[in-house]
Amino acid sequence: MLNIIGAIISGLFVGALARWFYPGSVPMGWGLTILLGVAGSLLAGMIANRGKGPGFQRAGCLASVLGGMALILVGRLLLN
Repeated sequence: MLNIIGAIISGLFVGALARWFYPGSVPMGWGLTILLGVAGSLLAGMIANRGKGPGFQRAGCLASVLGGMALILVGRLLLN
């Protein structure tokens, strides 16, 4: 249970930072911000783990924020 609560809190933090650093307005609610942060962390973790064997490596906060910003960019490119 604590892992889920930790993922929600860190997802909110990472998602809010990704929205803040991304140029322009990013209209989304709290739920989507949390999902953006968690997905950005997962994306950064997958990129950090490539070629390093089995398992999943945790990415740092900066990499997670950059992953979230990349997801915002991909979402905007797909919707426009």
